[in-house]
Amino acid sequence: MHDDRALIEARLQRVLDERIRPALYPESVPLEVSAWVAPGEPVPVAEGLAAAHTPVAVGDAWGAPWGTTWFKVVGEVPARWAGRTVEAVLDLGFDERMPGFQCEALVHLPDGTPVKAVNPRNQWVRVGAPVRGGERVEWHLEAASNPVILDVHPFRPTPLGDRETAGSEPQYRLARMDLAVFDTEVWELILDLEVLGELMVELPVDGPRRWEVLRAVGRALDAVDLQRVNATAGAARAELSAVLAAPAGASAHRISAVGHAHIDSAWLWPLRETVRKVARTTSNMTALLEDEPEFVYAMSQAQQYAWIKEHRPEVYAKVKKAVAEGRFVPAGGMWVESDTNMPGSEAMARQFVHGKRFFLEEFGVENDEAWLPDTFGFAAGLPQIIKAAGSKWLLTQKISWSQVNAFPHHTFRWEGIDGTRIFTHFPPVDTYNCQMAGSEIAHAARNFKDKGVARHSLAPTGWGDGGGGTTREMIAKARRLRDLDGSATVEWERPADFFAKAEAEYPHAPVWVGELYLELHRATLTSQARTKRGNRRSEQLLREAELWSATAAVLAGHPYPYAELDRIWKTVLLHQFHDILPGSSIAWVHREAERTYASVAAELEGIIAAALAALAGDGGGELVANSAPHARGGVAAGAVAPAVAEGPEVSAAARDDGGFTLANGLLRIEIDGRGLVVSAYDRRADREAVAPGAAANLLQIHPDFPNMWDAWDVDAFYRNVVTDLTDADEVVLGEVSGDAATVRVTRTFGDSRVVQSLTLMRGQRRLDIDTEVDWHETEKFLKAAFPLDLHAERYAAETQFGHLYRPTHTNTSWEAAKFEACAHRFVHLEEPGWGVALVNDATYGHDVTRTVRDDGDLGTTTTVRLSLLRAPRFPDPETDQGVHRFRYALVPGAAIGDAVREGHRINLPERRITGAEPVPPLITVGNDATVVTAVKLADDASGDVIVRLHEAHGGRAVTSVTAGFEVAGAVTTDLLERPTDDGPAIERDGGTVRMRLRPFQIVTLRLRRAGDR
Repeated sequence: MHDDRALIEARLQRVLDERIRPALYPESVPLEVSAWVAPGEPVPVAEGLAAAHTPVAVGDAWGAPWGTTWFKVVGEVPARWAGRTVEAVLDLGFDERMPGFQCEALVHLPDGTPVKAVNPRNQWVRVGAPVRGGERVEWHLEAASNPVILDVHPFRPTPLGDRETAGSEPQYRLARMDLAVFDTEVWELILDLEVLGELMVELPVDGPRRWEVLRAVGRALDAVDLQRVNATAGAARAELSAVLAAPAGASAHRISAVGHAHIDSAWLWPLRETVRKVARTTSNMTALLEDEPEFVYAMSQAQQYAWIKEHRPEVYAKVKKAVAEGRFVPAGGMWVESDTNMPGSEAMARQFVHGKRFFLEEFGVENDEAWLPDTFGFAAGLPQIIKAAGSKWLLTQKISWSQVNAFPHHTFRWEGIDGTRIFTHFPPVDTYNCQMAGSEIAHAARNFKDKGVARHSLAPTGWGDGGGGTTREMIAKARRLRDLDGSATVEWERPADFFAKAEAEYPHAPVWVGELYLELHRATLTSQARTKRGNRRSEQLLREAELWSATAAVLAGHPYPYAELDRIWKTVLLHQFHDILPGSSIAWVHREAERTYASVAAELEGIIAAALAALAGDGGGELVANSAPHARGGVAAGAVAPAVAEGPEVSAAARDDGGFTLANGLLRIEIDGRGLVVSAYDRRADREAVAPGAAANLLQIHPDFPNMWDAWDVDAFYRNVVTDLTDADEVVLGEVSGDAATVRVTRTFGDSRVVQSLTLMRGQRRLDIDTEVDWHETEKFLKAAFPLDLHAERYAAETQFGHLYRPTHTNTSWEAAKFEACAHRFVHLEEPGWGVALVNDATYGHDVTRTVRDDGDLGTTTTVRLSLLRAPRFPDPETDQGVHRFRYALVPGAAIGDAVREGHRINLPERRITGAEPVPPLITVGNDATVVTAVKLADDASGDVIVRLHEAHGGRAVTSVTAGFEVAGAVTTDLLERPTDDGPAIERDGGTVRMRLRPFQIVTLRLRRAGDR
């Protein structure tokens, strides 16, 4: 037989596109349409319904960027349609290629009841099946004219990302507003042909199944009368019934489908629009659940549920009902799908605390899975946080985006820095927006890397990013794929059901140790520096607010601000969403974040001041409040006391080259006439930190124009061109006292200016560098380089509740791909017995490289560079323009414990207050390797004191926790402050609790105060 595959495949495509799909609505009548444009921001539903509307027509332009238009559509079902299925077709000017990325609307009844949403892939509203004829219909559409940011030509700068710059030009034209007859038989034929056509092209050419399907499709097309499609659709379907009924093979891959709409809590739209996106999507999904009994839908992010509860209670009621039925599944147990690289230890823990608690309190649901399909890599501290929150599974898809190395597993156990292992799944369908296309299903089966030992994978199914969710077409396709020869099988299942099956069939899954590094989107560690500084500062202020409020509550009876702290935590957690904190959202999002962080800081400063005032009392004595987890200046951790000057005084002297020498008996710092650090000499170790012939604190600037994803990516070729900023406008010695000496350096470059203050303090083995940059560059990358005289094959970078090691070499493609990585407060390099730390108060991105010097002794220079600023132009064309401040410090002679200590010191500066009396610490820890990350009152308002701590040096620790109050009982708990047997054995002796910790082990203690309860 001749090979006519191409002929039939092309025929199928044309007949579907030009004859069968257009026959879906064989008859239609226009609706009467009127509109009202809401001024400014969205208005309440009642106001939109009551407004005076003006007649409009199909073809009219509408919708200024970020505007809201209320459309009223009215019509009557023709009597001749009695007994037929009728729908409204409401096309606001959609581009079907962009669901979630353009205009959308929520449809209401005249009384304000939400019906469902319309979007580019969901343009219908059902009137009746069947109708009587003569029904009058009226709907009100709250239509959002969100502009298209990621357009056909992506990554081009656009003013549309901020309402202040977007203009008022209408973005859309009404395309169709009709009542129409819906031909169910034609719809079913479309799905039959789509499923078989998509399956057919994925099957091997030399296999009989492909030809069986091909011949059946050919016969079906012969049965369609192209002038009478609606009359002949049934005959065409009959030709396909046999091939659709053929069951899948016994070895077929098993796919668990779960309805999903990954909705970015902000990205190419502001937070306020996400509130409406969630309402629109959940309206559609609850309606679909009512129509499709086998369908299961999962939604993560407790914040999004909270938004519906607050803003659309009538939608939330439907969600709660569907959750109670077990078919609308709260997934993930986090407040938002956050970035996991940059949030600090406590913040990462609180994502689970607030997320899981919300689901427990609202729905009685305990999440066993973490659900993070789109997060840009996963920090090595995350497994133990997931476990400490009471969960045991993780799902993500994003690692499939890695550019260089294909991850070797789809199902595996992920081991974190403390040895905790979490059963993890990467869906081999390689998308969290699965459409049930044959190409996706075939790819999942072929791509699954654990074939032969496992056979289950998961497919999150539905339009996402901007929302939309699962469609009735996807469900119809899944029904046909449930048991179909030549295909993987598909079954709707809850995430927990999938994980239980997958773990049971694969008990000895392979292990991956360490971070799950995404070989893409590395620049998100640097973009939008104000957002990152706001996050770090908020985290530290929250720590202080909880510590001092708890101390004041216990020792002075001061009211503990439960509600305020709960609200502020949720605000900070929201802004850790994986397109806000990473700096990859539109201008509107980041301008709003900057204002929010300022408001958060002001409120927290007020809480801290009130608590310290209650503790210190009235008086004129100068006191220092030390919120860091280590003693400093004679003040214990968590105490308020007079500071004590320590160590020799600081001296300063001029150098012949126009620079200066600073010394304090511990360090001697040489700053040359260019304002560069040419020597950082550790007197105690008789050791130089700066590499011979090199200069530290060297600002370097690179061109930065990645191939795509401007705010997200930095490509390795950026290093090919570098400019060292060595010219100084001014190098001057500032104020010198016995306690500190400062050299101020001013430079100009391009259109920008930088002023640095290099300070050596009394008794400190570190050089503090305060950098203020007035940044006006475009598509440039600014780094601060510290070339060190160290031979180190690896370095330590702080992550949540500990640190991880990364190589300094590039032996393999995996190592070479990590040319930009994340660290929290410190990076530490060490030769046996001596090391150097670089600590910071607001940066995350950095790189570490090594070279062998050609200076006769073949010494190694290991260079650490902090990433300070970028200037991408998409999606925010004004990214990071303006003034920024960074504080970092070079710490020669630092062991890992010094890096931990100095990292906290720079992030938690002393607070100088006046008061009457010193205040002892509420909690004292007996081992410096044990770091306290939180001291607070229990969230249940019982008055119990919660202490969270971890081993921070990477070794075993015997430690004690001593309370500054009478303790009646002590237990270890999970992160949600529930007693658990998973913690270490503890021994209590009065107010002291003793325990042994594994490397990096997290412990949460709950201390019951005597007299309480």
